[in-house]
Amino acid sequence: MKLAVVGSINMDMTVTAERIPHKGETLRGDSIHYIPGGKGANQAVAMAKLGAKVEMFGCVGEDANGQKLLDNLKKAGVQTEHVKVLKDVPTGIAMITVAENDNTIIVVPGANGKVDRAYIDEIKPVLEHYDMVVLQHEIPLDTVHYVVDFCAEKKIQTVLNPAPAAEVPMEIIEKVTYVTPNEHEAALIFGDGQSVETLLKKYPEKLIITQGSRGVATCLKSGEVLHVPARPAKVKDTTGAGDTLNGAFCVRRVMGDDLKTALAYANTAASLSTEKFGAQTGMPTAEEVEQEMRRQMS
Repeated sequence: MKLAVVGSINMDMTVTAERIPHKGETLRGDSIHYIPGGKGANQAVAMAKLGAKVEMFGCVGEDANGQKLLDNLKKAGVQTEHVKVLKDVPTGIAMITVAENDNTIIVVPGANGKVDRAYIDEIKPVLEHYDMVVLQHEIPLDTVHYVVDFCAEKKIQTVLNPAPAAEVPMEIIEKVTYVTPNEHEAALIFGDGQSVETLLKKYPEKLIITQGSRGVATCLKSGEVLHVPARPAKVKDTTGAGDTLNGAFCVRRVMGDDLKTALAYANTAASLSTEKFGAQTGMPTAEEVEQEMRRQMS
C-alpha cells in the first residue's frame, strides 16, 4: 500500500526557553536548533519510520535549507522524486519556541506557497496511483481543495489534517475520508456551540478530534463515541506529536487496522515522540511502538 503526502517542507528554527514570552517581552533563550520540519514532511517521515512506502510532494527553494531538507527526507526513506526545487523563492521556515512542555509556532511559507494548481496538474498522473493522499493547511487552501476534488473523482482515500486552523467548506469535509482537527481547529471549522460528542456523532468514522494529553476521540458507525486515552509520557518536546499521530494513523489504516486499533497505535506513537527533542528526530519506529504497546498490555 502506498501513501502520498502533499504538503509543506520547512526548516524549523527551534528555540528552547524557561517559558513562553509574553507580548512585548524579551527573554533569554537556552538553546537554538535548526531541525527539518513542516507538517507535510513531518507526517511523511513519521510514516516512513513506521515502515510505510511514502512519497512527498511539495516545493523547496534552491538554497541550502532546501537541499538539507531533501537529503533528510531521502535519509528517512521518503521518496522525493517529484518535489519541485524553485529558483528565487526561499525554502519555508517555522520559528518555534519550546517551553513548559508546550510550544508556539510562526510559519513563513516561502516555497510552500508555490504548491499550486499548476504543480498539482503536473503530479496528477503520479498521484492517482496512490492508495491514500494526506494533506494539511501549510500549503495554499485552494490547492488542498483542488487535491481533495481530484482524489474524490479518482476514488482515492484522503486524510485532511486542518492545521494551521482555517475554515473548511462543508463540501470538502464530505469528500475527504478522514478529517483530523484538534479541539481548537474543530471549533473553527464546525463552530464552538456544539459539544465534542455532538460533533463526532454528526460525522461517524470521518471526524477524529485530537485532544492533546487527553488522547483522541471519534464516533463509530454504531453511534458509540470512542475515546482513546493518551499514554502517560515523560514529555521533553511536544513539537510533531500531532504529525506523528496523523502519520501513524494513516499507516495503520492502509495496512487494514480497524479505527480503534489504528487510533490506539497512533496515540502510542505520538506519546513516544514527545519523549525526545525535535519533531522528526523524536518519531518512533514501528518496533518501538509495538514494544511499548506490548508493555502496556502486560
